[in-house]
Amino acid sequence: MTRQPDAPRHVVATPGEADTVLRRLIRDGWVARDGFALPDPVWDVTGNRLVLHGRIADPETLQLAVLAAARGAGIVAICDAESTLGRALIDDLARLGPVRQGAAVEAADASPVADLVPEQRALLDRLAAGDTIAAAAAAEFLSLRTANRRIAEARQMFGVRTTREAVLAYLRQRGPQP
Repeated sequence: MTRQPDAPRHVVATPGEADTVLRRLIRDGWVARDGFALPDPVWDVTGNRLVLHGRIADPETLQLAVLAAARGAGIVAICDAESTLGRALIDDLARLGPVRQGAAVEAADASPVADLVPEQRALLDRLAAGDTIAAAAAAEFLSLRTANRRIAEARQMFGVRTTREAVLAYLRQRGPQP
């Protein structure tokens, strides 16, 4: 199974930052649309390269943005990341994949470690500590199937064939932990 690259997910503080991110995405071939509602009846809109943008001001808009991201649309949300709503948005989007905050492109973006979802990081940390995939899955409250899928995605991100190679690549790129 070939996995398409994740749709972009950005949470920014100001409309100016949103414009900067949107210009960069449009230049990369994404189609920008205001608002988070998806009128298309097809569930998976990943192939459309659609990025939705707007202000997250209430829980309903937050739900629309997360649903659109789950359906494969890119998201550029204007929201205070430190507010309750902002933290909820970032937490929900992070379950789908990496979330970028602010308009700046970080140097870490070139590293696959930056694109790992929290579940993948936790699983790789446990595997590095000597756990089996089954033990790591149980400790992270994941099914074995989900854990295997997350590890397979991580192997693909790192461009390696085995789980052991993925753990080693993760440890090399993550660097030492305090």
